[in-house]
Amino acid sequence: MHAAVLSAFDTPPTYRDHPEPVATGDNEMVVDVLAAGLHHLTRAKANGSHYSSTGTLPLVPGADAVVRDPSGRLRYAALDDTTFGTFAERTVIDIRRSVVLPNGVDPVRIAAAMNPGMSSWVALRRRVEFTAGQRVLVIGATGNAGRMAVQVAKLFGAAHVIAAGRDTARLAPLSALGADETCTFDRIQVAADVDVVLDYVWGEPAATAMIPMLTARADRTAPLTWVQIGSMAGSTAPIPSVALRSARLHIVGSGIGSVPARDIIAELPPLAAAVTDGSIDVRARAVPLAEITQAWNADTDDRIVLVP
Repeated sequence: MHAAVLSAFDTPPTYRDHPEPVATGDNEMVVDVLAAGLHHLTRAKANGSHYSSTGTLPLVPGADAVVRDPSGRLRYAALDDTTFGTFAERTVIDIRRSVVLPNGVDPVRIAAAMNPGMSSWVALRRRVEFTAGQRVLVIGATGNAGRMAVQVAKLFGAAHVIAAGRDTARLAPLSALGADETCTFDRIQVAADVDVVLDYVWGEPAATAMIPMLTARADRTAPLTWVQIGSMAGSTAPIPSVALRSARLHIVGSGIGSVPARDIIAELPPLAAAVTDGSIDVRARAVPLAEITQAWNADTDDRIVLVP
């Protein structure tokens, strides 16, 4: 069997022969991998920087995949902390962390969309009391997950979605995907009266954005829930104490641990259905697993999906 194997944190994985996986637990099964997304989460877990990383080498990266089980059914599976991931011809999954997919799905689209899509989907369904008609700001909207967050917010009935980012050229296409307004960080106060912030950036930009937004709010006693999802600009943010005292600001996180695994799994079938029926636009590019070394650090707006 072939797999992508990571032997050092500072070098990309290599494609090579690897022993066959073996199922050892009652709920485990060996499956054929059809498509596995190369996500930011996957890289972070592999290089040891993500809080869920095992820090053990060597390892086969890959946090999720579309797989075919021994009975021939297609499943989307998310893996727990493990050194044997989905960047292989076959892997081991826990069936409790998988969902059966309907016939006719495109494995590449599903593999590309589920990880970035579930970040906003789960946040709005499980971490906040979101209701149709509320207003949403997506910080970091030009990234893959942020781009999907704009669409998910609209799908859930958001009355007004503002997409924020640094690159105006990359912000412009988001209007066609449901963004009612776009802004760069220096104009963040236009989003002052939103109800929910989905933050994929964090770090200094998030902390800097808070005061202009809170100062410009028409009613500072109106609840504002800031959901920290990603940390592309830094893992810590120097939040001024006045931000917490001067407005009704709630800061919560959404991710592995803050949402129980059973709740995340429960949201996967409707997300897969939305991807399949075209409610969510997906940018996906299939790349042979044999090209993992070149693909690992590729600079592309498409979500790379590895196919054995």
